[in-house]
Amino acid sequence: MALHCRRACRQYLLHLAHDNVDFRLPEIKALLSLRKRPFDTSETFSEKSPFWQLNGLSEDDIRRVMSRTICGKSSFELWGHGTTTDELRTSLLKYPAENMAPYLQQNSTYKINVYTFNKTLVFNNRIQKIDALDFLPFKGTVNLKDPEHIFCLLEDYGSDPNDIPEEPFHIYFGRWIADGQRELIRSYSVKKRHFIGNTSMDARLSFIMANHAKVKADDLVYDPFVGTGSLLVACSHFGAYVCGTDIDYNTIHGIGKASRKNQKWRGPDENIRANLRQYGTESLYVDVMVSDASKPVWRTNAQFDAIVTDPPYGIRESTRRTGSHKDIIKPPVDFSGESHVPVSMAYHLSDIFADLLNFAAHHLVLGGRLVYWLPIYRPEYCEEMVPLHPCLTLISNCEQTLSSHTSRRLITMEKTKEPEDSDRLSHLADPRFTPYQGHNSFREKYFSGLTKKNRKDAKATPRNKE
Repeated sequence: MALHCRRACRQYLLHLAHDNVDFRLPEIKALLSLRKRPFDTSETFSEKSPFWQLNGLSEDDIRRVMSRTICGKSSFELWGHGTTTDELRTSLLKYPAENMAPYLQQNSTYKINVYTFNKTLVFNNRIQKIDALDFLPFKGTVNLKDPEHIFCLLEDYGSDPNDIPEEPFHIYFGRWIADGQRELIRSYSVKKRHFIGNTSMDARLSFIMANHAKVKADDLVYDPFVGTGSLLVACSHFGAYVCGTDIDYNTIHGIGKASRKNQKWRGPDENIRANLRQYGTESLYVDVMVSDASKPVWRTNAQFDAIVTDPPYGIRESTRRTGSHKDIIKPPVDFSGESHVPVSMAYHLSDIFADLLNFAAHHLVLGGRLVYWLPIYRPEYCEEMVPLHPCLTLISNCEQTLSSHTSRRLITMEKTKEPEDSDRLSHLADPRFTPYQGHNSFREKYFSGLTKKNRKDAKATPRNKE
């Protein structure tokens, strides 16, 4: 019982990257949820801080989280912490000696790193801080190249680069456990991708989306606006079977003009399947097909464990759907299936998101997640503008700023009930479920903002005298 208590009472420290700050908490919560573990932090928890103390977890839980997280940089078994060196010393001396003992043996090797957030220390200062830890009973041999155990002293100097204090706000010391998956940002970079397009999602955000969706091995994941398949690549990395649709025939089949610099036309093997083959996950590729997201082509029963997508906003990709405003559409006289180009019409953002949420409500398994991007005009944005559905519960809403006047929000929703006939009526009657009509003019506002910015920049730039 005492042993169990000691293990349960251990604290762990997450050191998080200081980019995409809005996305960190939903990602860590989602990864813990996959382990059925709660997100339990200290009373002094600050979401904006790069250091989070977690309670009630095992080392295996931490390792599993770090094996997937993109926002997390490193994790530690926290041995002590404080706002001053004296508080840190007191805290370390209170830490159970039996918990330290396995890592301080005489026949072991170790090293101590010093990490400072928002401040750079010279080498001698780092050595002084390490020497100040001589009260700890290290018995092993220092090995800087390949130690058995790594310890770290972490100091937090706040997040304001223009007001760096002399002394840190908080100091932590602990045993390193594992690093996050930041390397995936480089190894999956779209610059190295075999097949890319104008709107290919970058690797960092693709993996974050997959984590928010709680994608796991053997899941079936669907992207209704698949494009060049960046999101399928990320989801397949975690062992999910992937499929998608898109209205753009050329993109699906990998033909037409190339998006890569210094390349005029796409090659014969530039397609989504080739992207998954590049990363060794071709066996998880179900298929993609040309399809209009506004038209029902799937059976009505639930099929997908997750829907992860980036709908078009009308900026670099048009928002079109098949159809016409005419009452009767006559096929051309020389109609033959292969050469027929269907008539298309505008697909308003409000309709795109209403259709997407309705599709998710009918085709996600219970507990499955929908993760998608919602473009917004910042001066007019309020949380009530986020589309809702009676069968879907909003889990998180994270902002990525695009400009001073526009941004997009990563929306994560979870299916919590099966659709009923009454849901259709409540969807029409309840103002909370009003479609996203307020931003149907997002494209016009986006370019209007760019025009105003260019005019302002032009006025601010002095002209050369002739």
